[in-house]
Amino acid sequence: MESFIKDYDKIIKKQRTLETNDPLDRLIAVVNEAKEKIREDPSSVTSSLATLGKSIKTVSNGISEEQKEIQSSLSKYSKAIDKKFTADMMAAINPLAFDKKENILRSTIAMHFIRQGNFEIGDTFAKEAGLTVPDSMRHQFMEMFDIVAALKEDNLEPALQWATRHRSGLEKRSSTLEFKLHRQRYLQLLKNHQVQEAIAYARKNFAYFGNRHTQEIFRLMCSIIYMNHIKTSPYADLIAPNTNADIQHMFTRDFCSLIGLSCDSPLYVSVTVGTQAMPTMIKMASIMKAKKTEWSQQQELPVEINLTDETKFHSIFACPVSKEQATEENPPMMMECGHVICKESLHKLCRGSSNVRFKCPYCPQESMSFHAKNVYF
Repeated sequence: MESFIKDYDKIIKKQRTLETNDPLDRLIAVVNEAKEKIREDPSSVTSSLATLGKSIKTVSNGISEEQKEIQSSLSKYSKAIDKKFTADMMAAINPLAFDKKENILRSTIAMHFIRQGNFEIGDTFAKEAGLTVPDSMRHQFMEMFDIVAALKEDNLEPALQWATRHRSGLEKRSSTLEFKLHRQRYLQLLKNHQVQEAIAYARKNFAYFGNRHTQEIFRLMCSIIYMNHIKTSPYADLIAPNTNADIQHMFTRDFCSLIGLSCDSPLYVSVTVGTQAMPTMIKMASIMKAKKTEWSQQQELPVEINLTDETKFHSIFACPVSKEQATEENPPMMMECGHVICKESLHKLCRGSSNVRFKCPYCPQESMSFHAKNVYF
């Protein structure tokens, strides 16, 4: 991929060079130069026009060569891409994936627009698709985007008011958003050299968070000493440039969590996961086609799909006995000794009877199946 990026950059550089040195400007300059010579010496009309003709031809040939060079580079670049990406993506696509699920797909698309703040587009799409977006949902996201817009302008007040109103819900989720907002407001006052105001603000708002954030509050109070040269002090991390962006992300995550939604749009997550999985799926499909075989297992793939941590949501526990991945029908079960195996393996070990004692496959301790407990990841 690096070679493609380098070739692309070269083409863009050539194009920008042409735009900077506009061909029309060069032709106009040649014509204006001829006009000036004729104006100064009318008797040189013939020679000036002859010179003009030659100059125009030279400029035109130069422009033609430059265009040919760009077109040649584009053609080579296009052929290289076609040669590199020869896989048929349709081979890895299930055409029946959304059969009789069109309304779910349309609703997901409409909600994606709403969640991105494109309310007019979302409403129009929903109307044309015959869907209804709940007013309560729309108003909630409008409130969220208004607060995010204020945060981008370093206005923390709307977010602080919202966090205070939802303090109990945030605490149930072990969120530190409210403290982070107060922390940021305190640092804003210090940056503006309002030291007394910052101290008063800390006394008023930090006391509630004393038990949970004692060490951080100590650091915030001690940072006053270094405010004039904080960038070279042990407290430089307090004014990290990405702090505001982190608070915006934290607020969006907690806001969505409180209304029962994920931080990212399901459509965005689906497309992201699909993009990450596509190369492996295409390769798998091509191998199966070459071997003339089909994968018959339901809800399971014959290969591992490596996804980023942000796109992993479900249990990926694999039973150490059967080597099979756990499912809702075959969940992980923890025995008395603390070792975990899948339910089907547990039943095989106890021979289908809850009163039979059996030895753990990984330690000497004996267990009984009715003592095993479901494990939730």
